[in-house]
Amino acid sequence: MSGTIYSIIPPLLAILMVILTRRVLLSLGVGILSAALLITNFSIVKTGVTIFEAVKAIFISDGELNTWNVYILFFLLILGVVTALISISGGSRAFGEWAEKRVKTRAGAQFTAALLGMLIFIDDYFNALAVGQVSRPITDRQKVSRAKLAYIIDSTSAPVCVISPISSWGAYIIAMLATIFATHGVTEFTPLGAFMTMVPMNYYVFAALVLVFAVAYFNINLGSMKVHEERAIKTGQVVDPAKESLGDVKEDLPTSDKGTIGNLVWPILALIVGTVASMLITGYTTIEDKTGATIFTIFENTDVSASLLYGGLFGLAVTILLFFIRGIKASYFPLAVKEGIKSMLPAIYILMFAWVIVDLIGQLETGEYLASLVEKSNMNVAYLPVILFLLGGFMAFATGTSWGTFGIMLPIAAEITAATDINMLLPAMAAVLAGSVLGDHCSPISDTTILSSTGAGSHHIDHVMTQLPYALIGGGFATIGYLVLGVTGNGIAGLAVVILLLIGFIFFFSKRTKAA
Repeated sequence: MSGTIYSIIPPLLAILMVILTRRVLLSLGVGILSAALLITNFSIVKTGVTIFEAVKAIFISDGELNTWNVYILFFLLILGVVTALISISGGSRAFGEWAEKRVKTRAGAQFTAALLGMLIFIDDYFNALAVGQVSRPITDRQKVSRAKLAYIIDSTSAPVCVISPISSWGAYIIAMLATIFATHGVTEFTPLGAFMTMVPMNYYVFAALVLVFAVAYFNINLGSMKVHEERAIKTGQVVDPAKESLGDVKEDLPTSDKGTIGNLVWPILALIVGTVASMLITGYTTIEDKTGATIFTIFENTDVSASLLYGGLFGLAVTILLFFIRGIKASYFPLAVKEGIKSMLPAIYILMFAWVIVDLIGQLETGEYLASLVEKSNMNVAYLPVILFLLGGFMAFATGTSWGTFGIMLPIAAEITAATDINMLLPAMAAVLAGSVLGDHCSPISDTTILSSTGAGSHHIDHVMTQLPYALIGGGFATIGYLVLGVTGNGIAGLAVVILLLIGFIFFFSKRTKAA
């Protein structure tokens, strides 16, 4: 049943169950079981073996340690311990008091988180977790719900990474462009030049970023976001007390009155510096021709997961050093380690389940089946950007991976445009990139979505459901933009339409908010 219409059943089943039951692990488990049954033609024994192999692949791949996954898991555990140590040392309290004197409004707190999200653009994983650590004390003080913070983090991580050439995403995309251009003999532009040309045609990115700042400034709360925001404002409860949030220390830890803002700022800076330095080092050491190394080739070859681990260890070392320098009771250290690890376990469980279902969906060739629908259709080339945008969005939504969607859809977009109208090559690939980010934002099984929930300390499904209306609105505007681009052949015309739609939306809802 691989590569057929049946291959879309497991992801759709998992996503539907998540929405209906709000129980993530149960829903993912059902998706995993259904995928394994389809792969093995409903053989019970083989289904068990298939699931076991998929779980094993999280840790062991091709007979070797799967360093990508293992390092990410270790980084999460390290971050949990760092968070607990910062809390006990009084760093979060001191930083919150410091920020309270400077960030005096709810809009200001949200703007701060959004600006940090745009500045830390090296990698989406790192962005989601680092921005969450810094922003939580600020947004909590201003009674901003964790669901709103998770939305801000998610909508400023991948969207910025996908248009930044100096990021893990940008390097990956540029490397793919180089291969695609070589395959089709494209010489009109370089991979980097093409990447930068595609940036203004990534309409969903601009829609998502504009909406974040508009939502913060005009207090536009749609759907269930309104419930979370009203509870936070009225009661001060930034999370739903009846639900389990991710990445948040559950037990009330002792807090030292000796801590300063340095107990939070220096560990986070160490985390950033250590991670970026590690990315530069791992990227540079991988390059064979070091004489021709550039910042772009370095980021193209960097080992992101290893860099996160090394940066995390450096940040942990600095955190421990400051912990003991402040003269805090040594007996609190084991408690911080224990509670820090416990705080990250729910996120790790969800992430591991998501990795398993993504693996099985890959074996079912769900992405390949969806891509084949475009290849077999005889569409008007003018509709190609909008169709690729929507298909890329659905593929990323169903598979939970934007990078996987890039890998499948970018070559297909190139194949179609090379055979029809090569002038549509860059618009078509820009549409794929935009659709992939949209699908990633909407998918409850996306690792970026999971880590945004973790960084914000939000309940995962609360984040998914509160972000969905904003993502769909941005996606709807981008869809119209790609229709205009296809018909006119002008990327700026499409962007102008998206901007006008955003202005109209913001004007309408800001008036409604004031009236309310």
